[in-house]
Amino acid sequence: MTERRKIIIDTDPGQDDAAAIMLALASPELEVLGLTAVAGNVPLRLTSRNVRIICELSNRTDVPVYEGAERPLVREPITAEHVHGSTGLDGADFDEPTMPVQDQHAVDFIIETLLREPAGTVTLCTLGALTNIATALNKAPEIAPRVKELVMMGGGYFEGGNITPAAEFNIYVDPQAADIVFRSGIPIVMMPLDVTHKLLTTKERVAKIRDIGTRPALAMVGMLEFFERFDVEKYGSDGGPLHDPSVIAYLIKPELFTGRDCNVEIEVSSELTIGATVVDWWHVTDRKRNARVMGGVDADGFFALLTERFARL
Repeated sequence: MTERRKIIIDTDPGQDDAAAIMLALASPELEVLGLTAVAGNVPLRLTSRNVRIICELSNRTDVPVYEGAERPLVREPITAEHVHGSTGLDGADFDEPTMPVQDQHAVDFIIETLLREPAGTVTLCTLGALTNIATALNKAPEIAPRVKELVMMGGGYFEGGNITPAAEFNIYVDPQAADIVFRSGIPIVMMPLDVTHKLLTTKERVAKIRDIGTRPALAMVGMLEFFERFDVEKYGSDGGPLHDPSVIAYLIKPELFTGRDCNVEIEVSSELTIGATVVDWWHVTDRKRNARVMGGVDADGFFALLTERFARL
């Protein structure tokens, strides 16, 4: 077997984050060095709780969990209980987690890991606001050239935004952090709404996960059915988009996705479009291409991978 890819997952669960974490923990190609919680979909005390719930559900209490930023760099905190419910994982019943949070702060764990592991071997997978990563870059700029790749769910271009007409939630929560990350020189792969809105949890796809019949699979079905009600109402689609697992699926099977290298700038000052990801898709400027922006995806292949991996938990 080829060497496992070392990753840190920075996350704010959220039902779709839960699916991404479960996919990673079920995949032998990936070595999850740690899970770092950030405030986002719900406040930090809940995102930290939810990360540990998912580890316990997946029988992976060996993976350390760290708590990071409680609030964005500059802005007031923004959350999304209207989408994810009051706990962030509404739709399934969970006991309170018993596994501990590590004493070390998430930002220090990220810095220490990137300085300890050989340069170019650790991938950052971001499923929420980029506050922890930007804080790490501000505190230890020398980590930037050591990151193999940063694969993120965030932004949107042709699809516009999902929290404002112009902005996708993860970027909108902390645009200043996103701006720091996109200017860092780290190789970025971006999974925008343009991709995730093609990954719909149709009844047929959810039924295949239900058929697995295990506790993790059934908990996931409950969460997906709760989570999708918001998007079905909003977009009139058969099922809701499953955003965050696109990041992990890309690491396992990059051939499921197509995209191109673009310049991406983050709007940080406009009242109307703050948090917008301005993607130079058509290369109309001479600005440096700083991200591989995905636009296409094999949705059936994605759900086949997800279902096969969930069955291993």
